[in-house]
Amino acid sequence: MADHHEASITYPSDPASVTAARRYVSAVLAEWGLPESAECADTVRLIVSELATNAVVHTLGLSPTFTVDIQLDRDEQLRIGVTDSHPRRPRRLPAAVQQDNGRGMVIIRSLTAESGGKLSVTPTAEGGKTVWIALPWPVPAP
Repeated sequence: MADHHEASITYPSDPASVTAARRYVSAVLAEWGLPESAECADTVRLIVSELATNAVVHTLGLSPTFTVDIQLDRDEQLRIGVTDSHPRRPRRLPAAVQQDNGRGMVIIRSLTAESGGKLSVTPTAEGGKTVWIALPWPVPAP
């Protein structure tokens, strides 16, 4: 495997794009050597679903698209970022007992930490933001 791999795709901010983003990331990671049946693959799919959902739902219609970036460095670290053009940083919403949503960032943070990774948010030059997760790459180098 090469020292560095990158893939990127942009989707319309539409609920149907969440499934497409999850499938895209899963296919790219399988191509890079992560079996779709791996536990880590399930974790990544859930994280991508939550990030993409946030980019669609919480940008309040102000981001017509979102972009998913995937990077694999030296067979050691996987980075996935979801970029939208809304300037507001993600935040935890109060978790009311009967609340049906607002727990996405809690889920993302928990899954990322449990996998030995880190979460970060970086502003874009255009005024939006990218929410990044960085995880150890679980596939041994050949």
